[in-house]
Amino acid sequence: MELSRKHLDITASLTLEIDAKAKKMRAHGIDVIGFGAGEPDFDTPSFIIEAAKEALDKGYTKYTPSSGIMELKEAICEKLKRDNNLDYEPNEILISNGAKHSLYNIFQAILNPGDEVIIPSPYWVSYPEMVKMADGVPVYVNTLDDHGFCIDLEHLKNIITKKTKAIVINSPNNPCGSVYDKKQLETIAQLAVEHDFFVVSDEIYEELLYDGAEHISIASLNPEIKERTLLVNGMSKAYAMTGWRIGYTAGKREIISVMSNIQSHSTSNPNSIAQYASLAALKGSKDIIKSMVCKFDERRKFMVDKINSIDMISCTRPQGAFYVMLNIKNVIGKTYNDRIIKGSLDFADVLLEAQNVAVVPGIAFGADEYVRLSYATSKENIEKGLNRIEKFIKELN
Repeated sequence: MELSRKHLDITASLTLEIDAKAKKMRAHGIDVIGFGAGEPDFDTPSFIIEAAKEALDKGYTKYTPSSGIMELKEAICEKLKRDNNLDYEPNEILISNGAKHSLYNIFQAILNPGDEVIIPSPYWVSYPEMVKMADGVPVYVNTLDDHGFCIDLEHLKNIITKKTKAIVINSPNNPCGSVYDKKQLETIAQLAVEHDFFVVSDEIYEELLYDGAEHISIASLNPEIKERTLLVNGMSKAYAMTGWRIGYTAGKREIISVMSNIQSHSTSNPNSIAQYASLAALKGSKDIIKSMVCKFDERRKFMVDKINSIDMISCTRPQGAFYVMLNIKNVIGKTYNDRIIKGSLDFADVLLEAQNVAVVPGIAFGADEYVRLSYATSKENIEKGLNRIEKFIKELN
């Protein structure tokens, strides 16, 4: 019996596969250092946990409206006004089961067969797959590390066609840590208005910024681009709430309505307890976020300096998120115990077997000459893992 042809082409998430493999090795008593994590290694703040317990005690365990509770929508509107200088009404907000679910709903709502979505490469692994699941066509625009992994705007102009339906902007970026400045965003906004396509603005790493970098929501630039922007954010990264699965979309009411209808027939409402916990998070102090960012920053600096001291590998200093793209161009073609490293998959496999260090192959992000390392782990683990990588590099022929 034939299965869905469209979905047979969907690949599994390599980031989750690597993390699962590392966890399995640890379960067998192997001392694995994992750099694959896409989540903060901090506990969810206690005041958020207490709010969840209170919601349980109050019996908030029933269905909520499919699009989320009104109190949380209002808190999101307040947050967007306070932090991003954006005015939205509650009916322009959809609360979903994580930011990934928000993105899935967006592509299902805006794409028709053959519509093209421009995706800067390296990209987060799920963007192309979600576009394909909505019968869209991913169109990649390469970015370079010596340009901070941001789009070459002249190149962008050349790949816009009549079929272009949207562009995905992820700033701060996973996997590169790049942050778009106002001038770059203004050019992208001008092109979106001129050619009448959507901007899907993934802002999930908004709070994780370093070296004075500033986060700017592209929707805040002018009313014309706000009309075409679907802003995605959530609780996972800033509040260490990855498992709570709360994300949201802000956008034009007509699009949010379509997305809400899709969600009502697929998942219905997000977890009720997690919604009340998120309400407390958005209304609470940001001091815990600042503390977390300071620790990430310390690890980031250590990781970048250490990598750049090792022969044959290098990296640029990311401005946001908690990832480093490790450049392995000079390692490709080298051998380890007669195994030739032909690309990032080989590098990751051999490194894991040889030194018990898990990294994510760059091919998952459309960048086979890189691997991604997360510094969402302790400084002790980072130091131990990078020492193992250095040893591995020295043993290559």
